[in-house]
Amino acid sequence: MRDEVVIEVQDLTKRYGKITAVVGISFSVYRGEVFGMVGPNGAGKTTTIECIEGLRRPDGGSIEVMGLEPQKDGYALRERIGVQLQESSVYDQIRVCEAMDLFASLYPHSVEWMPLLERLGLADRCKASYKSLSSGQKQRLAIALALVNDPEIVFLDELTTGLDPQARRAMWDMVRQMREEGKTVFLTTHYMEEAERLCDRVLIIDHGKIVALDKPEKLIASLGMETRIIFTPVGPMEPAALEAIPGVSRFESSGERVTVYAQEIAVLGELLKAAEAGGWKPRHLRTEEPTLEDVFLALTGKEMRD
Repeated sequence: MRDEVVIEVQDLTKRYGKITAVVGISFSVYRGEVFGMVGPNGAGKTTTIECIEGLRRPDGGSIEVMGLEPQKDGYALRERIGVQLQESSVYDQIRVCEAMDLFASLYPHSVEWMPLLERLGLADRCKASYKSLSSGQKQRLAIALALVNDPEIVFLDELTTGLDPQARRAMWDMVRQMREEGKTVFLTTHYMEEAERLCDRVLIIDHGKIVALDKPEKLIASLGMETRIIFTPVGPMEPAALEAIPGVSRFESSGERVTVYAQEIAVLGELLKAAEAGGWKPRHLRTEEPTLEDVFLALTGKEMRD
């Protein structure tokens, strides 16, 4: 049931010395949804998810996961969740199949793990040592280990970091399959396209505080950001020709490239008509719709952070 709360966070606070990494945040996650948390480096994402998993002890607030308290009911909780950490490793010489057997033995209930390896493209590496795996293969093994107990909630911290484009798309398909199977997925990522494509709702956190929480399409619509039409004009294009197009709010030039801003993509048709009438052509034309990345930058700023 999508309206059943499976994670309830109230006034969560976590400090490291004089630094408050998470500042009294509250939110809920519903059964069967893919819930995303995004934010700049140091925003508090990993701290938050590790508190929910029971790996860190909060300094304030309360957390319930399927009615369990992570610190008090850790053993019972870990039987029902799967965790893929941002950084994880196992013994260098252990084989992939041995790691899967070991992790499966830690739970009262586990699944047949060979199909997991097949889905993750690791079946042919079953006898290989952990040390011999590439960074992407190690990441995929960490995901397989997180799923071996058939968890109800799966925590994926930077799921596709270090993966090539093909492997990243395969991971996206796996997340979608988890949702179809009724699992709840809690995802943190630095890839805004990933969050936009996968998540039912996205929480944006910055400086330990929640700055936005909603469906990706609603977050995008909330800023009223404009569609961009980008092209290089070939022929004598007068600026007045763009100014006269209904629906164009503004335009700017950068070298030979022109960017036209408008609220509706329908302006593109009017621009093409104006080009034909004016005797010029828009070369290398493309359109850019507002994205979750635009929302992210608008809310958290564009400066680089450590």
